[in-house]
Amino acid sequence: MFIEIITPDTKIYSGEVSLVQLPGTNGSFEILNNHAPIISTLGKGKIKIVDAEKATQFFEIKSGVVEVMKNKIIVLAE
Repeated sequence: MFIEIITPDTKIYSGEVSLVQLPGTNGSFEILNNHAPIISTLGKGKIKIVDAEKATQFFEIKSGVVEVMKNKIIVLAE
């Protein structure tokens, strides 16, 4: 899967990942390869990314929106 995390100021992450965990407004959820299309709002918390080499990274956000379609994830975050 390919992900882009974009803030009003800059693109903070772009690359291939195997797992993404997001802080949804109604609770945390994960996105894996071939996930169904979804658009969701995000709350305050951490985005967890596991990349293709199994390295884990975290990004702190205040709020945002995520769109998943055809193994492409776009996160617009503050």
